[in-house]
Parts: sequence; C-alpha cells; structure tokens
Amino acid sequence: MLSSGAKAAKPSFVSYVSPEVRGGAGLPGPRSGGESGSGAEGAPWGFYFPVEWEEIQIKEPIEKEVNPRLLPGELLLCEASTVYKYIHEDGSNRGTCGKLVCTNFKIAFLDDDSASDDNEPQLKNKIIGENDITLQCVDQIYGVFDEKKKLLTGQLRKYPETLIIYCKDLRVFNFCLRFTKEEEVKRIVSGIIHHSQTPKLLKRLFLFSYASAAPNNTDERNQTVMFDTLEDWRNELERTKGNVQYKVVTTNEGYRISEKLPLYFVVPICVSEETILKYEGRGIPIWCWSCHNGAALLKMSAFPKEQDDSTAQMQKAFLDGIYKTISKPPYELLKTDDLSSSLPSLQDIQTAYTRYKQLFLIDNSADFWATDVKWFSLLESTNWLEIIRRVLKKAIEVVECLERQHTNVLLIEESATDLCCVISSLVQVMMDSYSRTKSGFQSLIQKEWVIGGHGFLDRCNHLHQSDKEEAPVFLLLLDCVWQLVQQYPAAFEFTETYLTVLSDSLYVPIFSTFFFNSQHQKDTNTTGESLETQSGPFRFLTVWDWSVQFDPKAQAFLNNPLYAEKPKPDKSQRKTARFKHQRQLSCPLTQTKSSPKRGFFREETDHLIKNILGKRIGKFINSSDEPPNSFREFYDSWHSKPVDYHGLLLPRIDGPEIRVWAQRYLRWIPEVQLHGGGTIATAARILDLMEEVERLQVKMDEEHSQAVSGNINAVPMLRNSARLSSLFPFALIHRQSIKPALPTSTWKDLEDEDDLVKRDDEFVDLSSDMLKHCFKRLVLLLSCKQQRSPCWMTATETRVAFAVPEGCDGNGSAKSTARWGLAAVQKTQSSGTAGS
Repeated sequence: MLSSGAKAAKPSFVSYVSPEVRGGAGLPGPRSGGESGSGAEGAPWGFYFPVEWEEIQIKEPIEKEVNPRLLPGELLLCEASTVYKYIHEDGSNRGTCGKLVCTNFKIAFLDDDSASDDNEPQLKNKIIGENDITLQCVDQIYGVFDEKKKLLTGQLRKYPETLIIYCKDLRVFNFCLRFTKEEEVKRIVSGIIHHSQTPKLLKRLFLFSYASAAPNNTDERNQTVMFDTLEDWRNELERTKGNVQYKVVTTNEGYRISEKLPLYFVVPICVSEETILKYEGRGIPIWCWSCHNGAALLKMSAFPKEQDDSTAQMQKAFLDGIYKTISKPPYELLKTDDLSSSLPSLQDIQTAYTRYKQLFLIDNSADFWATDVKWFSLLESTNWLEIIRRVLKKAIEVVECLERQHTNVLLIEESATDLCCVISSLVQVMMDSYSRTKSGFQSLIQKEWVIGGHGFLDRCNHLHQSDKEEAPVFLLLLDCVWQLVQQYPAAFEFTETYLTVLSDSLYVPIFSTFFFNSQHQKDTNTTGESLETQSGPFRFLTVWDWSVQFDPKAQAFLNNPLYAEKPKPDKSQRKTARFKHQRQLSCPLTQTKSSPKRGFFREETDHLIKNILGKRIGKFINSSDEPPNSFREFYDSWHSKPVDYHGLLLPRIDGPEIRVWAQRYLRWIPEVQLHGGGTIATAARILDLMEEVERLQVKMDEEHSQAVSGNINAVPMLRNSARLSSLFPFALIHRQSIKPALPTSTWKDLEDEDDLVKRDDEFVDLSSDMLKHCFKRLVLLLSCKQQRSPCWMTATETRVAFAVPEGCDGNGSAKSTARWGLAAVQKTQSSGTAGS
C-alpha cells in the first residue's frame, strides 16, 4: 500500500490488522486508483490510501433545509452544500451529507441527522456544537490533491477535493468536496482559510461582535475573585496574613508607570513609590503569596540583558539596594531564582508541544496502527513529559525554601508573565488548600495570569500575527495541575473534566478572559471607540460563569463528588487554639497522634522555636551550605508520611508518575476507548452509591418535614455504566473502530520480532473465553521483549503515564495496541507485587 520508494514500517505483533484495514477501509480518498502520497512535512504522520467511491456508504441528503444557529453578532459569511463529512472510526467508509458553513465565529457542519439521546454527549456545550469549530480553534488546514496531502495557506490556484481541518483541541475533521459545486468549493475553502489563518486586527475578533450584541446576563453568584479592585488585593493580603510586611500600591492608576503592570499590585512595605517609578516597574519585587510561617513568594521582571556598562552598573546597584532592603527584619532571608536559566525556554516548550500533539491528531485507523509500533519512542522524543517533570521539580524546590527553610523566594524572568506564572501558580496549588477549590483555583488564574499580564493573545496566537510568540504556557500549567489531580483526587474540588473544559475555553472568543495580553489592553479596548452598532463600553463575559456554556446537569461533571472538604473548627476548641495560625499548617500528618494537651503544647513550642529563634539564626546561614541532597530529603520525607489533603501536596515526579493527560489528548481516538470501562465506570458506581444515600437522606428528612437539596440527582445518566465509554462525558457511546486481530501463530511461540514478521497472517477473533489467555500471553511477550532488546522500555519505564487501562470492548475483542499492552503489564506487575 506504500509508494514504490517508501520503506515499509517494521510491524510489531500488535500491528497485525484485518485485511479490511490494510486495504484502506475507512480512509479518505477522493479518487480511485493510483498510489498513496505522503503528507507534507510537519503534518501529522500518515498515508492516504485510494478508496473506490462505489464502496463508500453515504447517507443520502434530505431535502429539508438546515440553517445554522447563530449567536448574537454572528454573521454567515459563506457556505457549501452537498459536503460529505467522513466517519472513519468504524472503517465502513461511511459519511454524512450536509452543509458546511463559515461565520465570523465558527466553522460548522450541518446535517439532517440530529443526534439521538444515546449518542449525544452529556457534557453538551450550549455555545459550541459537536460539529462546530471556532475560528481560533483551527490549527492547520490541509487539502488532498490526487491522494497527496498539502498544507493550505493564502491564495489557492487549485482547490482540493478533500479538506482536512486539524483543531487545537485535537479534533480532526475530514470534508469531501468532490460532489460540491465548483463555485461553492472556491468560496468555502477560501473563506475558511482567510478567516481562520490570516492575520487580523484585535477588534475583528468575534469577542467584540458578541459583546456589542448579546445581553449581559452574568451570574452574580460567581465567587471568583477578579482582582481588578483595591479591595480584592487587600482581602487576599489579609487571608494570607501578608498585610504585616506587604502593601497594595495604587501607583499605576491610569497606567502611568507601565502598561504591562496591573492597576493595583502588592510590594514590600519598604519599597517607596519613587523606587517603583524609577525603572517603570522593572526590578521591583511583586508579591504573589505568603506562607503560614511568614515566608513569601515574589516575582520580578528583569532588566534587559543588552545594556551599556554604565546603565548595567546603575541597575545592579539598584537591585542590590532592593535585595538588602527586603532581606532585613521583619522579612525572611531572600533567595533569587532566574527561571530563564533553570527552566526550558518558551521556544523549547513550543517545539516539544508541537511534536507531542502530533501523536494524538489521528484521522484514520491506519495511522493509528501504523505508528503503534514506535509510539513509545515517539512520545519520548517529544520531550513534553520531561518538561512537565522539570517544572514540577522546580515548584517543589520553591516549596522547600518556603516551607522548610523559611526563606523568601524571588522568581526572576524577563517579563515575569510566563514561567513565573506557572511556578507561582503551582506553588500555591501545592501549599494552599484554598487554591484547590474551584473558586480558589479560578481566583488564582485571575490573579497570576489574567491580571498578572500573561499574554494570552500572543501565546495562543489568536490573531495569527506572529508564530514566534506562540507558546502553550497555560496548557503547561493545566497539564502540571492535572498530574496533581490524578495523584490526589480527593484534595481537589474540581475534576479533570473541569481542566479539560478549561483548556477548550482558551479558543472560545465570547469570553474576554483568555483574549487579551494585559489588563491595560482590555481596558483600552473596552472604553475606546467601538463598532458602529455599539453605543457604550463593551461588557465582556468571563469564562468563570460556566452557565453560559453548560446547563446545571453538565456543570455537575466539573465538580468532584469525592472531594474531602476541610472540616470546620469546633467552636468549643476555639479558645484553646487561638494562638495557632488560622490556616492549617501545610506539614503532612504524622503516623501517630499524642494526647490533645500534650500535642498542643508540643506544637506550640515547636512553632515558637521556629518563628522566634529559627528565623534569626537562619539569616546567618548561607543557602549554599545546604547539603546537596536537601531537595531529595525533603521530597522523600514528605512522601513517607500520610497525606493531609488540606495541607501541603507534593507531586510524585519519578519516571512512572508523570503521565499522559488521557482525557484531553485521547478523547477523540476511538481505538483507545474502553466501552463500559475506564475511570468513568468507577465514578458511576460511586455516584450510584451516593445517590442511594441521598434517597435515604430524603426519606429521613421527609419524616422530619425538612427540605433537602439534591446535588447527586444532577447526574442520573451515570447509572448504567455499561453504556458508557472512557470518552465520557464528551460522548456517551462511541462507534466501534476496526478491531485488531492477532495471528494464531503468536500464541504458539514467543520468538523474536523478526520471526513474527515472517509468519503467515492467520487471523482469529478473540472470543470471551480466550480473553484471559490472550492477555497473559500478551504480558509475557512484552516482558520477554523487555529482557531481550535494549530498545524496549524497562519494567519501570513501562509504567510511565498512560491512563488507559487494559481491557476489552463490548464484543469481547482484545484491545492490543501498545497503549493497552502497557496497561496490561502495569496491572500484572502490581498484582504480582501484591501477591508476593
């Protein structure tokens, strides 16, 4: 099936697929006959095989007119009829006939086959439909010409017969234009490329059209702190007990100091207004958060490195004065950390993510199986998981300075709006249980990212003005937070679904949260000259009002039903504990607890020693005298104790612990889905139990004539977990993909991979009575390969990060890709350990 000059990939035992797959079933092909062509460089890997059009099963179009549902301010720009949207998942060459439209907000495919209740996603978005792509969500557009895939940009001389759209949320859409009128093809292809890929002005974003036309029905019950007022900052200082050493300044009102700084921010009390004005805010330590022991996390925007000698000396003297000032009592010892030298650059992060996302942009089953044999090496070569590990390690190092060494930490970066935001956010999530609540996490994003001046507009490349500025810094944070959520789920009020939906919201241009570079840019464009239809200032929506996107039932998936809420203090013990800090100390719980009186006095004594003697003595100890294994001692010591879900949380960062965020990256790939299984099956059973408890509670309350609010009833669709897949809640039931069949010869002999390739392909279906035998042999084969070949991963490495467990589909056929085989090894190893 490959072109004559191409070298066939060396298959593994899991790459044996049915003849239908190898014949190109389920793959796009605008013409019959001819050989396949390889994709353009930089495109998601794969080949496009010819498909006989006579074999394609397409639902005939219905004469009923289908019109797009337009939002306020949304305009229809171009459309094309008789467009076929391929459905590749099941390999049956099926397609749906409909209309492809492009508006100033989205690209949408409209058909007459409305989704049934069984196939409709339970997390239904009221703004974005299943076949909708916002213009900002379009990543790349490819066209297929004579079975060759080519990147589409700018003006086109020839128009493709198949249009492939790769989305930033990792969806892939294939539209066949073979039967569409030529004029409509020109209009729709040119319109989509122009409105989604060419540079545009800020006020041409749909954000402004929607804000000027839509009524403002913001939910006033939103508890997220926006940090756009002086009162919000003062309350945060009081909450963290940082108001003794730090103050809120109004020096930048009217943006007279810098347009990059927010209107209000917090600095050490000893820093004067003249000092802030001297270098337009550069070189000034800005407060992020205060620890319970008085140590604080600060950030600072560095001076430009390329300066003449006299200017550099003046700036150095200025910084030395700042450091000396904030190193004296009542402040702690100060440690500086230049993130530009200790963490990967933004360009490295962008390169790693670009490679990483290619692993999940799968548009047909053949691509999936062809790359399965080298998937592990491809994953490692992206370096994305290693970057996550390095970022988490850096955050733990900062936590150690604050928690153990009682040292202030000053993060330094060129603009202090990228990696500073990542590290400061992670530190607060690890140390402050408030940041692990839903409203607390949203307030944290507002404080450190939105008001803090992270350039969402440039980093997400919403305007397509400069690819050099693009970097997935915010996605890096969400991936790091997901690592914590999957390791300590009970410590977070929100779920991984919340994080996935939040990542999708980056590309929905009806919310202002992620579409400005700074507070100044938002304020100027809010009060400046508006569109012709706008009579007053724009009133933008915030993404934190989830009712705009989801109804109450869908919002229930964002909340963790197993969240361990912080117990309220007993009123009878308030007098006894009045000397303790209001927030719980972030040390893990010890194995044994002493009696209340003895424990109280011991705790108070330790607290006094730390804060009275330890602080002063610590100032005479140079941080360089710390033992080199100080970090490892702190890390191992914490992990040797039970976890306090409302105290300090340290992520496990050893090789097997950093995992792929499966829900976000694998949710559109049917080959890796578990039907009736996955984490959702566990959640379904737990929710069933909670629902039963709720019913019993209702009966008890009815006896006492008390009203009760039912939160669990908001998710009744989880009762039958057999109807669900691990895609849930993004889809209830996914269509079956082509199932791989394993050669019978595999079970007879476990020889080298070269011998397996030479064997005849004898295909059998895996019936339910063979299932256990299949997986036992599968695990044994993987284990043998690990021992024989150095190119296979070790037993420790095979436990790396794939949140898709082994299992079977609804028909009892084994899932035998490398992703599934990996999970089988994991489960067998853990079972063997437990048995021994």
